[in-house]
Amino acid sequence: MKILKKNLLKRYNLPREIVFCKKCTMSNQRPRITFNKKGICSACQFSEFKKKKINWKIREEHLLRMLDKFRSKTNKNDIIVPCSGGKDGSYVAHQLKFKYGMNPLCVTWRPIIPTIIGKKNLDNFIKTGFDHVLGVQKQKTLKRFTALATNYLGDPFQPFIYGQYNYPVKMAVENNISVMMYGENGEVEYGGDMKYAKSPKTDMKIRGKHYFSSMPVQNWKKYGLKSEDLKEYMAPTLDKVMKNNTEQHFFSYYKFWDPQENFYYCKKHVGFQTNANRTEGTYTKFASLDDKLDGFHYYLMFIKFGIGRATSDTAHEIRDGKISRKEGAMLVEKYDGEFPKKHYKLFLKYCNIDEDQFVEIIDSWRSPHIWKKENRKWVLRKKVWDDY
Repeated sequence: MKILKKNLLKRYNLPREIVFCKKCTMSNQRPRITFNKKGICSACQFSEFKKKKINWKIREEHLLRMLDKFRSKTNKNDIIVPCSGGKDGSYVAHQLKFKYGMNPLCVTWRPIIPTIIGKKNLDNFIKTGFDHVLGVQKQKTLKRFTALATNYLGDPFQPFIYGQYNYPVKMAVENNISVMMYGENGEVEYGGDMKYAKSPKTDMKIRGKHYFSSMPVQNWKKYGLKSEDLKEYMAPTLDKVMKNNTEQHFFSYYKFWDPQENFYYCKKHVGFQTNANRTEGTYTKFASLDDKLDGFHYYLMFIKFGIGRATSDTAHEIRDGKISRKEGAMLVEKYDGEFPKKHYKLFLKYCNIDEDQFVEIIDSWRSPHIWKKENRKWVLRKKVWDDY
């Protein structure tokens, strides 16, 4: 496997000068995020918009009308909900079934290396009364795919993301279910392409554009993966998707989205449990509990963009009024970029790489406009806690 230095400025069209949002802890290195003249990021601007401008009662009326359009009269499954047993998908599915009277088919794409707590949460969720289907990948292909994605895309989670995003569409088409309900529109809620900020659904012709890092599944053939190996990661053809009249909606358009409140809801209604200890790289212990390799997705995000898991968590908790910006900056200083040592050896073995190769891959994703060396150690050039 050839390891080459990457040009992140060019690949992600990043600004050379690093600027942090005046309201939260997010920087302009998050791909596709924008800042206004006052130095406020697009995610914070949208947060204010949804708090002050959106009439959530009217939005819920829109939701009811939309659901009535698809509601089954014969008690068959009438809506697809992607759900791993985590707090967000479980919240959406539970609301749709028990508050709005839908009959969801919940769809899980198997984590790369499932955790015990993740399996337990999924089991608890299903026992609450949900129809469920699990997509399982071929492990030989997945191992190689994960290693390739780590090196060539700087994200070991990319193979999982393909399946997580495409498998629900496959289940929708196969089961003749025309509507899918995802949780939040991440581009809008966390900062990105604001094109669909005022739309309840995405354009099925271009879905996956941002989630796939401009790397369609079939492009991996040039790295040695075969068409038959990649087939399970792909969505149905656009013709089949359109013939099924498939629509992908976001629950966050219809109901105010608050990840921490989703956690409390699921703890009460579906037996959701957290880790005993905080998650590596952040201060919380209730998000992304399903996969043992999850920490490397966030660690590489930190290497590539100088923003890690703690930055993401503090940014939306600041927007949601849970903590102040100063508190967030201090949490970022303490936890962001923490090395995910708990499953490090497992990660190396799974990807069939050694420690020297891992370090070489990591350093190939460090951009000189974000990183510099001091006393033979890598340090960030600009840090949000320096504001305090």
